[in-house]
Amino acid sequence: MSETVKKRRKGVRLTNPKNRWSEQPMGNIITDVSEKHGAIPSGEDDGRQGPFKRFSAIWSSFRKGKRDRVKEPELTEPPGLEAAENTTRQHRYASGQYFFEYLVVVSLKKAKDSNTYEPQITYQFPKSSFVQPLVGFLNISHFLYLPVVHTVQGPVLPRWFLLFLLFLGFLLPERDGMARSQKEEEEKTLKAITLFCFPEGINWAPLTEYHSETFSFVLTEIDGSRRNGYCRRLLPGGRGARPPEAYCIISTLACFGLFSKIFDEVEKRRQISMAMIYPFMQKLREAQFPAPGNTVEIKSFIPESGTEIISLTRPLDSWLEHVNFATLFSCLTDQQVLLVFAAAVLERRIIFIADELGTLSQVIHAVAALLYPFTWQHTFISIVPEILIDVVMAPTPYLLGVQKRLLDQVTDQTDLLVVDLSEDKKDPFIVSIGDEGTILPPKLQAEILVALSTRQNASVGEELNRVVSEAFLQFFVKTVGHYASYVKYARAGEGGVFDKRSFYKAIEPKVTRHFVKKFIQTQMFDLFIQEVEQQQPGPQQGIFHKKILEYQEKKKKEKTKKH
Repeated sequence: MSETVKKRRKGVRLTNPKNRWSEQPMGNIITDVSEKHGAIPSGEDDGRQGPFKRFSAIWSSFRKGKRDRVKEPELTEPPGLEAAENTTRQHRYASGQYFFEYLVVVSLKKAKDSNTYEPQITYQFPKSSFVQPLVGFLNISHFLYLPVVHTVQGPVLPRWFLLFLLFLGFLLPERDGMARSQKEEEEKTLKAITLFCFPEGINWAPLTEYHSETFSFVLTEIDGSRRNGYCRRLLPGGRGARPPEAYCIISTLACFGLFSKIFDEVEKRRQISMAMIYPFMQKLREAQFPAPGNTVEIKSFIPESGTEIISLTRPLDSWLEHVNFATLFSCLTDQQVLLVFAAAVLERRIIFIADELGTLSQVIHAVAALLYPFTWQHTFISIVPEILIDVVMAPTPYLLGVQKRLLDQVTDQTDLLVVDLSEDKKDPFIVSIGDEGTILPPKLQAEILVALSTRQNASVGEELNRVVSEAFLQFFVKTVGHYASYVKYARAGEGGVFDKRSFYKAIEPKVTRHFVKKFIQTQMFDLFIQEVEQQQPGPQQGIFHKKILEYQEKKKKEKTKKH
């Protein structure tokens, strides 16, 4: 959207209106909508002309905003580079491949006539998401003509063109209803963000020292899609005792390490001035999201330091980029991790207890990653806000992270696993069912432990993640890696049908078959197979399928040697 809008712009076609609307980011719709509406002068005719005036005002504001952004030296690029990147950037926004949707700052505000503190959003970037979807919806390069009439008040759209839009249904009353619905949903999301940034509730006291911490959480939408919240809490600059504040980035991308580095840069700029955050985040929002293993460089100016180049690199194994297994194995022994893994594989209720928010979020994400290539399908809350603690009573499977001060409110539950991650724990398993050690086949348990022992020679970071993930991935290769042979296709072009009974009956030995018979009843396996049935027969892609082929080839060679 950095492209200068010309007086008339010719395009080739008008894309599907619904798709264009739904593809745009819907990050922060609540801030500026009411302000823009309030800025529209009221006329004699507030009926049919209301949408026309509103649209003209929004369009004029958009044009003015574009001119203002061009004047900012920190945000401008050479004309040639801007033109070359414009098309790619627009496609990236439409496809969701941008770094983040929005950044918010959550501060603790003292309530009137009370010693309690309420978390409130005090800063948001970008300021408004209402204009962005609308402008993206009417993207100039996809439209036939965009006539602009220049007046004393600035560029506006002529009445006949607004009538044309109304005819197409863009300004029907339902659109206002959609905007209100989006606003309501976004208000709920922003309220949830404040709860997750300060899950402790309202009982805070001003501090003079506070060790900053980084953690993450997941926002699950009604349709099951997930967005990631990355949060850093720190003590803002100033003198005397003051409450901490939280910086939160909402993104569809799962890459904890990368966003931790982004927070380092945000925190550095916050110490100088709040105004320094905007140019950096704007540069980041415009940057191309790197492919796995690649690096993107962000240029950012800092007073007294000059222009800095920040390098952001994605891990080569993209499915592990949100994971740090080091924290999990520093809190639990290898054998204890196996017990947690066994409970998770059968989709049981599991609660993790810790004092630090970072420990909770890193461990719960690590446990979920051990299930790859399967995905946890049930309730997943890395840090449960105190106000939502009743979720522990839910009868359905969950993975929950709970702060230790709330331990008394979870230990009265049964038929679940409560795992203490604190350093001073005597026994990590506060509550357990008791059969966790017998869920996995003994031989495969021993093989996982042997594989994990090699991590002692592995460095931290990506190499550690590779060793740990390989150990658990081989478990699934050996237990269910033969699934593809039992997906039958009646005819070309139609989906397959999985023969569940024949699949598990073919497994040897009996103890492994007993485990698989339980595992195939889980929702994670069922969803995995549903996706396989919808695919066409042929070679599959991905690390799991690669490991299956390697294992099958190894078995063939061993069989050949015996004969």
